[in-house]
Amino acid sequence: MTTYAGDITPLEAWEKLRSTPNAKLVDVRTQAEWVYVGVPDLALLDKQPILVQWQTFPAMARNEAFAEQLRGQGVTEGDVVLLLCRSGVRSRAAAELLTGLGFAAAYNVSDGFEGPLDGDRHRGTANGWKASGLPWVQG
Repeated sequence: MTTYAGDITPLEAWEKLRSTPNAKLVDVRTQAEWVYVGVPDLALLDKQPILVQWQTFPAMARNEAFAEQLRGQGVTEGDVVLLLCRSGVRSRAAAELLTGLGFAAAYNVSDGFEGPLDGDRHRGTANGWKASGLPWVQG
């Protein structure tokens, strides 16, 4: 049983961001990941990703203020919320939490920003936001 709106690919997320005015991309990775790995670049869509950590680095304890911080950045229960992490695990947990709080359209972006490890134990080469050729920035 799915306990959130569902999984969508990075390309489907881009299309939803493009075609749905109240669609918002929430990157739930850590601040270290945003700075050193990069973030989605939504400038072509005249949008910006919303950055709220699901877990805090370095202890990786769950951010108990996640929903409150999201609301503080203007995300509401009526928005289409597209949640993104490194590989789709943290973002799925965040989608489940938001659904339980009344967010009707909380989606997990499958494969996340970098995707799963490939045969050489590298991320970002086969699946995910970066591997899909979607815009992103680093630094």
